[in-house]
Amino acid sequence: MKPSDSNIQTAVGGAAGAAAGTATGLAGSAAAISTAGAVGGLSGAGITSGLTAIGGSILGGAALLTCGVAILAVGGAVGGVMLAQKLSKDAPPPTEES
Repeated sequence: MKPSDSNIQTAVGGAAGAAAGTATGLAGSAAAISTAGAVGGLSGAGITSGLTAIGGSILGGAALLTCGVAILAVGGAVGGVMLAQKLSKDAPPPTEES
């Protein structure tokens, strides 16, 4: 059974939203790591001190930033699905060609 165009558009909207949320989360995490630590930048010392400053330890910082990225990815996916559904409702119905 072939999926409907509406289902395909909804899936594409969700995937695009998840990708946008993930990219935003990763960029924000990199910026937070590079500025939070005692040593600035994204060198080994900068990453280590940044993660420690954010989460109390390297593992804690990584866990907090990973959760943030996951939340943004899920939020982006939900937003993408909602937008795709709204746009598909507003679109005119397809015409049948003989």
